[in-house]
Amino acid sequence: MVNNIKVTSLLVDKSGSRLDKYVSQHYPELSRTQVQKFIGDGYIKVNDQDARAGLKLNAGDRLTINLPPPTPSSLLPEAIPLAIIYEDDDLLVVDKPAGVVVHPAAGHPGHTLVNALLSHLSSLPDTGDSLRPGIVHRLDKDTSGLMLVAKNSGAHQNLAGQFKARAVVKDYLALVKGQLTPQDGVIEAPIGRDRRHRQRMAVVTEDKGRQARTQYHVVNYTGNYSLLEVRPETGRTHQIRVHLAAIGYPVVGDKVYGVASPYLSRQFLHASRLGFHLPSSDEYVELTSPLPPDLAQALRDIA
Repeated sequence: MVNNIKVTSLLVDKSGSRLDKYVSQHYPELSRTQVQKFIGDGYIKVNDQDARAGLKLNAGDRLTINLPPPTPSSLLPEAIPLAIIYEDDDLLVVDKPAGVVVHPAAGHPGHTLVNALLSHLSSLPDTGDSLRPGIVHRLDKDTSGLMLVAKNSGAHQNLAGQFKARAVVKDYLALVKGQLTPQDGVIEAPIGRDRRHRQRMAVVTEDKGRQARTQYHVVNYTGNYSLLEVRPETGRTHQIRVHLAAIGYPVVGDKVYGVASPYLSRQFLHASRLGFHLPSSDEYVELTSPLPPDLAQALRDIA
């Protein structure tokens, strides 16, 4: 649990990293936003001094991390149907429909996946963010597909560690405009906040972003479109959409990084495969989800 993190002598092993990035890399259960807030509130210090989130660290700097207890959650359960693909004592995997926000945020105070989960489970483990209990990773509102949810703190720590070690298989099906060649490839380019449009992400220079790597394979061509199987090796915000748009093959229906489509009211992006090790036994399991009806219909319409 996040409120159990208390480090009094964490020594920085290399120079040049931002403080917020360094802490979030060492504690994957903390989001970058959480880390920035804790730094601003004085719970994370450098050489016993308050610091800025963007402070560049030097090798040998000593970080002190002493986080407050979690704030009681005001989340309410809501009886929203869940498509549960797998469940055991530690976790469940849900098939999230497009249009559902994962957790409450500005503009979405309720009717989220977390509200639905609380109705099913009655409680979820603390992750350090009272609005994201049990959440190990996220999907965008208009991206459908498979998501892992932890049911206890031990499972959350285990699964977060698998994500940090890049041991989780995450495959997506994406339809892009244009015939992408070569048929197999890797996109490697750092991603950071778009300086002109702060609500968007973009491919940026290495010193301004975080390393990001995406594999793709062309499943087939349909007219002037390519159906791809995409595997992000890193987990940056909007990574697949940003990378594909950056090489000139935007995701169909993506109104932020591409263009609207007459075939769809949302982006053609579906988390179709999820592979991970069960925390209880270390057994590897792999689950799949077929294209939802709206995406399958779009393929038929395009053909």
